[in-house]
Amino acid sequence: MSDITRLLDDYANGNRAVLDELLPLVYAELRRLAHSYLAGERHGITLQTTALVHEAYLKLLNQHSVDFKNRGQFFALSAQAMRRILLDNARSRDAEKRGSGLKISLEDISDIAGDSNHDLIELDAALTELEAFDPAQAKIIELRYFGGMTIDETAEVLNISAATVKREWAMARAWLFEKIK
Repeated sequence: MSDITRLLDDYANGNRAVLDELLPLVYAELRRLAHSYLAGERHGITLQTTALVHEAYLKLLNQHSVDFKNRGQFFALSAQAMRRILLDNARSRDAEKRGSGLKISLEDISDIAGDSNHDLIELDAALTELEAFDPAQAKIIELRYFGGMTIDETAEVLNISAATVKREWAMARAWLFEKIK
């Protein structure tokens, strides 16, 4: 059992004191995830990497019904929390700028993470629709796109083969391309 998994297990069992030990072990990876998320955001976003990390970390640890099973699940849930925070931020910005008319502009879905002009709200709606009929593909997109995880890291988190991740990633990208073009 890794130190992170052990600390998460202790935390789940009510030992709140382990948080001081946990944060230094996960902080660098959480910053990498946050940086990956923010790199895909439009220019002018007010949320910074450190703030996103801290907000996601607090959001995760304030959930009472989550039983972190391992390091991979913790980071997958962290990626999901960051997605939700950024989505809330985007919705707030969108409410201020009603009618901006910006649409997702994806020249090549394989380069989705590098497109700084995408519309996070529209992408989230497409992902929600994908999740309704193929939750595994939606999770792979979330981990790869929002979490910045590699094929191998995604396979490890989801406990499936890298070949399956590659296949599902390709199908999900093709579906998203058709959905948001």
